[in-house]
Amino acid sequence: MHERLRLEMLRRIKRGTLSVSLLARQTGFGQAHLSNFLHCRRQLSLEAMDRILAAQHLTAADLLPLTQYAGDSLADDENSSVPVVSHAAALFEPHIRPSAAHAMLRLPAGVLQSLHTRVSNSRRSWQRFVAVRIPSSDAQAMDPLVLPDAIALIDRHYNALAPYRPNRQNVYAVRHGAHLTLRYADFSLNRLVLRPHNIAFPVELVEIDPGESPGDLLAGRVALIINEP
Repeated sequence: MHERLRLEMLRRIKRGTLSVSLLARQTGFGQAHLSNFLHCRRQLSLEAMDRILAAQHLTAADLLPLTQYAGDSLADDENSSVPVVSHAAALFEPHIRPSAAHAMLRLPAGVLQSLHTRVSNSRRSWQRFVAVRIPSSDAQAMDPLVLPDAIALIDRHYNALAPYRPNRQNVYAVRHGAHLTLRYADFSLNRLVLRPHNIAFPVELVEIDPGESPGDLLAGRVALIINEP
């Protein structure tokens, strides 16, 4: 639990939603004290952990991932379940906290187990499957493949720009700034080329930052699109 709290605070700092100075103000701890905790130079007491959880509006249960479907370990029961989460959680959350799941998407047995992966080392420890709902404004560029309020099943262990099936383009959930968008994707001249299905929308180019790879911008391959009536 101590390590999960540390990793969660580091993740929030990396995303820019938290800083050591802000956490110090929220908890009353010194910045040096918190920095030592974040860099594994000291342990926190249970009371100190409780203060950080309260300051960040977390509970202990929030640090426990939905592990039943993490990685490649999938329960072989009548159905498989995938958490439906926010776009931000799909992009940035390695493990989905119970409170982050808006609902559970039930799928027939064997659907998830049949999918193969092409995953970078940095993603291997991430919870593999998540689902997101696509609002009308985001669906238009992929119309009629993706309709308003569709649910997209994302395989976060497939973030390679390689065809899943020969002669067929993959649809990816892509990080474009801080936004998740569904597009076909290619890589050219250090840019990620995002192509819509609807030709009325433009092709977009996304610069790859130094130290990043194209796969870092791919939340994952869209393995299934459920267009609800």
